[in-house]
Amino acid sequence: MTQAAAPTPAPSDDLTSVVEALRGARRQWRDAHRRGGDGRELPSRELLAAMIQALSGALFPMRLGPPTLRPEDEDFYVGHTLGAAMTTLRHQAALELRHDARQRGDDSPSQDADELASRFLRTLPGVRVLLDSDVLAAYQGDPAARSVDEVLLCYPGLRALISHRIAHELYKLGLPLIARVIAELAHAETGIDIHPGATIGSGCFIDHGTGVVIGETAVIGERVRIYQNVTLGAKSFPTDGDGNLVKGQPRHPIVEDEAVIYAGATVLGRVTIGRGAVIGGNVWLTRSVAAGSLVTQADSLAGPCS
Repeated sequence: MTQAAAPTPAPSDDLTSVVEALRGARRQWRDAHRRGGDGRELPSRELLAAMIQALSGALFPMRLGPPTLRPEDEDFYVGHTLGAAMTTLRHQAALELRHDARQRGDDSPSQDADELASRFLRTLPGVRVLLDSDVLAAYQGDPAARSVDEVLLCYPGLRALISHRIAHELYKLGLPLIARVIAELAHAETGIDIHPGATIGSGCFIDHGTGVVIGETAVIGERVRIYQNVTLGAKSFPTDGDGNLVKGQPRHPIVEDEAVIYAGATVLGRVTIGRGAVIGGNVWLTRSVAAGSLVTQADSLAGPCS
């Protein structure tokens, strides 16, 4: 058998020219976007991924913590893990805050990273309570679930909600970049795309989950059930006089308590899905729906729903 020849290395002059061209591109980008040259200026995806794993273990130590953890060591593990996670958060928050200040042309950040980390730490008991309600909603809502432990260990919807509930607290504290990185890490892992700005009430059940998209200004009530490939998105994007997008405006749906949205449904714009309404599979909806309504594909193509 004839052995394939090894690839020929690129000539050193070609390599040098590419390195120089890349340096020029970097310089041009950094000058245009007011980047400094004093090392890494943005939060690290790798460190934030490790932080989320640690926080998940601290929230559910005997199920998502280390396999060798014993019940008598639970509090020590939680305390140690939270301490390390908060050290990471302080450092990453400082990077984001300094980056924001440079973007504004300010000399110093508008908030203190240590204070933000302390405020976030105090939200964790409430996050745990919300996640307990999500686990219970999935167990009670899925006949295939044999235990709450199975839900926590196996369900991608719950995995996405753990990340979202953490990211949402960071988003509210004024760390949107860190929150968005956490959300996108969960998106890559689960196929569920929840913007950290979205507000989600207790007892949320995202069943199966692949392809679910929930936009930044969406508001979801309590005990809502969402199936795979559901989109809660924006219908249009307002612009200012110069044609630039106006950011932060409410543009995603409001889903009231106990509504159910079945697989493949798309709901666009600042519309309201009333309490207890059921949106059928593959429905395309751009108008509000009254409480208790049942909307099918035929209904969504007919007259107004409310």
